[in-house]
Amino acid sequence: MTFNHKSVMLAETIESLRIKPDGIYADGTLGGGGHSYEICRRLTDNGRLIGIDQDKDAIQAATQRLSEFKNRVSIVRDNYVNMGSVLKGMGINGVDGILLDLGVSSYQLDTGERGFSYQIEAPLDMRMDDRNPVTAADIVNGYSLQELASIIRNYGEDRFAQNIAKHICAEREKAPVETTTQLAEIIKQAIPMKMRVTGGHPAKRTFQAIRIELNKELTVLRDSIDMMIDMLNPGGRLCIITFHSLEDRIVKDAFRK
Repeated sequence: MTFNHKSVMLAETIESLRIKPDGIYADGTLGGGGHSYEICRRLTDNGRLIGIDQDKDAIQAATQRLSEFKNRVSIVRDNYVNMGSVLKGMGINGVDGILLDLGVSSYQLDTGERGFSYQIEAPLDMRMDDRNPVTAADIVNGYSLQELASIIRNYGEDRFAQNIAKHICAEREKAPVETTTQLAEIIKQAIPMKMRVTGGHPAKRTFQAIRIELNKELTVLRDSIDMMIDMLNPGGRLCIITFHSLEDRIVKDAFRK
């Protein structure tokens, strides 16, 4: 499947970065390379972009998309939490701009076998990095009732978290929950009928919660912001695109400080 992902807030992000033609920039969530392509277009051969992503499909797609700029681009498969050591390993002690586009990509959602979507039947995977030995199935079948309820409540912000966790635990007693559609149906049954008609798909929040827990998305974000700020040269810019209130809160709290 082709790695298609529409870059959100592309114009706003590029404008906010205030790109210097000979500057050094880091894209910590490279994805398909949409934002990075626009950064590279504005760089001279004295400029440099370092693209980081943990998803091997993203690395492959971005390498192809940015091939015309290969003299000014370095692509690394890693988690952006390690950006400091990645840059220092390249002899880079400061950058003029850093970009993060958080959350799951449309490619990851649309590629059924990745297990991110509650609408496509697939094994419960949800790994952004397939080198991770733990999958979503391990969380669904291995966490205690209270652990499941906690992540669904805290990361999914679902008021039916306790009931969803109870239903999951009851079903896995009969047989392991192994597919996305199995899990989605269990969640659906845990939510009162009158509440299913509003607020989108009933499984949306729980799938988000499990994905965040599995990939440690909020922990990585929280542990990275100060490091990224420290990596900026004087006048440098850090641009972070968030998609839900949990990410937004972490970023805004860090920026206020």
